[in-house]
Amino acid sequence: MGEPREVKFRLPRRRSSVPRARALVHSVLGDWGIGQAAHTAELVLSELVTNAMRVRVPRGRLVGVRIAWLPEDSLLRLEVSDAGEGKPEVRAPGEDETGGRGLLLVEAMADRWGFEQRACGIGKTVWAELKAPDLATGRARIEMAAVAVREGQCVRVWGAWRTVRRVGTERSASGGSCTVVLELDDGFELRVDPAAPLTVREPGTSSSHKGGEDASG
Repeated sequence: MGEPREVKFRLPRRRSSVPRARALVHSVLGDWGIGQAAHTAELVLSELVTNAMRVRVPRGRLVGVRIAWLPEDSLLRLEVSDAGEGKPEVRAPGEDETGGRGLLLVEAMADRWGFEQRACGIGKTVWAELKAPDLATGRARIEMAAVAVREGQCVRVWGAWRTVRRVGTERSASGGSCTVVLELDDGFELRVDPAAPLTVREPGTSSSHKGGEDASG
């Protein structure tokens, strides 16, 4: 069945964060080998993020996103958290209204959805679950977004494979965009954009393949 997997990241409250969220979930699900639910997941996540962007919150607050695969139920869970108040409700907008259909679409596309208060007591988390097949296995090397890289994996940088010892994020001085920080086995810290593509392989797999580069290439 495989083990649970999850990716977490935060987005600034700006219009460009919606397509960014879609690009990130597309990359993450491509890494995990989930293709069947990918398009629906992109649509659902974009609607949840759009709704979170419209909520009134204290200045400087970010929108939190969690993507998780739950193997015991073959479910893909999407969570979007914000610091705003209120209860998300499905609306039935009139024909002349151009907005207000976000949760209506989520309800139609997801197997289940709901919301819960955040553990910190500030704001809420809106979640949706989609049926998803098992993860693909057996790939020696893949390309994924930096935000999807996990501790213990190997990334190819500067012509060599290096093991990731720790994964973290840091915000810019202005409090806007976030950067993924990968602490490598040689002590160097690689700072990249969350959506930046990296070539990755699991530990213990061969560092070369037919027609490819060797580890020092």
